[in-house]
Amino acid sequence: MQLYSAVLYNANVKGFVRGNIYTGSGKKVCVPGLNCYSCPGAIGACPLGSLQNSLATMSRGSLFYVVGTLMLFGLILGRTICGWLCPFGLIQELLNKLPTRKIVKNRVTRCLSYLKYVLLVVLVIAVPVLMGLITGLPVPAFCKYICPAGTLEGAGALLAHPANKNLFKMLGAVFANKVTILVLFVIAAVFCRRAFCRFICPLGAIYGLFSRVAIIGVKVDEGKCTHCGACVRACPMDIHTVGDRECVHCTACMKVCHEKAIALKAGKITLMGPEIVQKDVSMTKNVV
Repeated sequence: MQLYSAVLYNANVKGFVRGNIYTGSGKKVCVPGLNCYSCPGAIGACPLGSLQNSLATMSRGSLFYVVGTLMLFGLILGRTICGWLCPFGLIQELLNKLPTRKIVKNRVTRCLSYLKYVLLVVLVIAVPVLMGLITGLPVPAFCKYICPAGTLEGAGALLAHPANKNLFKMLGAVFANKVTILVLFVIAAVFCRRAFCRFICPLGAIYGLFSRVAIIGVKVDEGKCTHCGACVRACPMDIHTVGDRECVHCTACMKVCHEKAIALKAGKITLMGPEIVQKDVSMTKNVV
């Protein structure tokens, strides 16, 4: 699903061939996951970048649209988007598959999980609003100074094309800092699963606010649950309970639940039940 989403978000093949950015009507629509507007293949806008620009310009129509879109995504999918529909999440998952010793979750990682909420308030909301009021110019601070997805998908893809060799003359200290940040996150993803999602991503922080009300997500049957804690221990994220603000609904918890009390649901409809997961695990063991 993550791969399909990455392909769908970046379906503008002409952009990769020509080395330019698609600017058609599709860019008025926000995709659910973190996918840079400046990626040559991007057919839609990144909701995080759109939010920052809307706050900076204080355009009511734009702001209502972006906030409404984020609320719609949050209410329907929540952080299921992070686990299933985010291209940058896919990149981190692949990096983490490299055979190295991994950093296990602990009190430090749980504390660091709150950092993304600080970045949401400061870089995504406060700085764009203040700079918009002071200078009158949109300053998407998180995208401009931090976002490794933008550096890789946007700048990296554009600079790799021969037609954009003149862009190298425009690069400065800000870009050098962003490349350094990207390298650090690539290394972090190898040793710590989804480090960017867990500690830094403001979009994940926004969707995390809808964790208790989102229609789609992993749900626990309290009648079957014995509160053994196996699900929390097996989860790669820094959750306290299944389905909380840190849960990306990856269904890893289903594989270890002996009571079959966890399922991925859309309201009352079961999308993936424990029987399906157990069957897949058994088939994998038999093949091995």
